[in-house]
Amino acid sequence: MSTPKHPAGYRAGFVAVIGRPNVGKSTLVNSLVGSKISIVSSRPQTTRHRMLGIASFPEGQLVLVDTPGIHAKQSRAMNRYMNRAARGAVSDVHAAVLVIEAGRWHDDDALAYSALKHSEVPVLLVVNKIDKLADKNALLPFIQEITADRTFHSVHLISALKNKGTADVARDLIRIMPESEPLYDEDEITDKSQRFLAGELVREQLMQRLGDELPYSATVEIEKFEVDGSLLRIGAVIWLEREGQKAIVIGKGGERMKSISTSARIGMEALFGSKVFLETWCRVRDGWSDDEAALRRFGYND
Repeated sequence: MSTPKHPAGYRAGFVAVIGRPNVGKSTLVNSLVGSKISIVSSRPQTTRHRMLGIASFPEGQLVLVDTPGIHAKQSRAMNRYMNRAARGAVSDVHAAVLVIEAGRWHDDDALAYSALKHSEVPVLLVVNKIDKLADKNALLPFIQEITADRTFHSVHLISALKNKGTADVARDLIRIMPESEPLYDEDEITDKSQRFLAGELVREQLMQRLGDELPYSATVEIEKFEVDGSLLRIGAVIWLEREGQKAIVIGKGGERMKSISTSARIGMEALFGSKVFLETWCRVRDGWSDDEAALRRFGYND
């Protein structure tokens, strides 16, 4: 008689990770997956796409739907796209996580909760960045205020950046999941291709280095992704909205572009486990972030 691959009671399912911009949703997903699949920066709305992070444990598998931050401002096509992607993640999941920042509750947090309260799935409240809260005595009154007229399955206090409290979040979520074989192979960590992840790693460097000057005016398109033996040859185009922005990205003597490319290449080599030859170029498409056709061309699909 053959031995089952997984123990009796193994559980697997989908979890939507929801919250306003910049509360640490992607950092939480990366922590649970155990690998960097979602880019992070200190800039709101760094995450633009809905993507899956696959976290496998001995007792179960969590398929985490990382989403753009829900926000009230919808003045541009990009903002509307991100809100649709975030709200769409709530459908067809077994549980949801509402991520908020310790000591801070904003209108956009309430907006994110409103997207969940009628979803009819258990919602975990995850209070992130507790390590940054100066007055720890304020934490309990803060939680009591937030949960007074809102229903949550459980409340977790974590620091996703430092991997504190995240294991308890995973255990709690697995208990909620239905009994099932794994939904993905256990060596898979995301549903996105290496080509997509390469573009995101270039964009991460733009957000980290030029967030003040080019907050949301840049996107990245991978024009070339070739396997050459043990080497990956990648060509990335940085698309901007105005001609004058090219000088900002390139920098004096091309130094800024070089540093962006070098850091992105190092990130790719760490994630892909391969040597990478990366070329980058800057091009302009006027007003691309408020152009539905341009968004579809650059991969922003609902």
